[in-house]
Amino acid sequence: MPSARPRILYVTDPAYPARGRRYGDEDIALTARLREDFTLALCHPRDAAALMDAFDAVVVRNSGPVLAHQDAYDDFRTRALARSTPVYNPLDGRGDMAGKQYLLDLTAAGYPVIPTVDRPEDLHLLPGADRYVVKPKLGADSIGLRTVTAGELPALADGTVLVQPHIAFAYEVSFYFVDHDFQYALHAPDPERRWLLRPYEPTRADLEFARRFIDWNGLDHGIQRVDACRAPDGGLLLVELEDLNPYLSLDALDDAGRDAFVAALKASLHRFLAAAATERAAP
Repeated sequence: MPSARPRILYVTDPAYPARGRRYGDEDIALTARLREDFTLALCHPRDAAALMDAFDAVVVRNSGPVLAHQDAYDDFRTRALARSTPVYNPLDGRGDMAGKQYLLDLTAAGYPVIPTVDRPEDLHLLPGADRYVVKPKLGADSIGLRTVTAGELPALADGTVLVQPHIAFAYEVSFYFVDHDFQYALHAPDPERRWLLRPYEPTRADLEFARRFIDWNGLDHGIQRVDACRAPDGGLLLVELEDLNPYLSLDALDDAGRDAFVAALKASLHRFLAAAATERAAP
């Protein structure tokens, strides 16, 4: 059973050089609020596996791309699953947590996602475009992303990369959820400045779009960010479903917005810990 004041190991890498984002500032501010309800210790992702047994749960936050510490993350994940360690977000997410295969799966299933293929025999399924985006399946944070012409694609689509048409979108917009509850939305009015974000008031159609991916993912607990772009036809297309360690851009919210998010996160963590305790106590 968790202690009267639950102990949380909060995984973060404030030194990761995130372009346009201040990991350390966000996590310092967020953990200051979470300490009102929980006993917290912060650690680097490379130390999580060695430390997690002393805590009631592990919260993975701004820990940077897994590629930067793949061996440590694999070890942490293996140990956590073997010991049934409560990890928030839970480790059964189907989005970025599991790699980029979901973009292929969602494309094949007809979801509103930027069309994505990975094999030369499927290139004909993509809409025609002047340019195409090629990025590694195991990439993150735009690492390894290239913009190429159609003629270059057959030699590049070898199953290890994702191929998408380059879309001249109007702007990007992100929808933030705690568990299955929508919290807020932010958008980047300038496509060239992804992390210069402004509050965004979503329409009913916007929220229905975002909820389709939250429902598809099926996580009972956790923070998720649905990243989309406004396509030339006015519709939204999924760019990414961040379900491992999505940056929250809390500095773009006003005080009331931050307070509401923190309250939702605290409530979610309490539910998560209670559910984990019940599961451990079951025969």
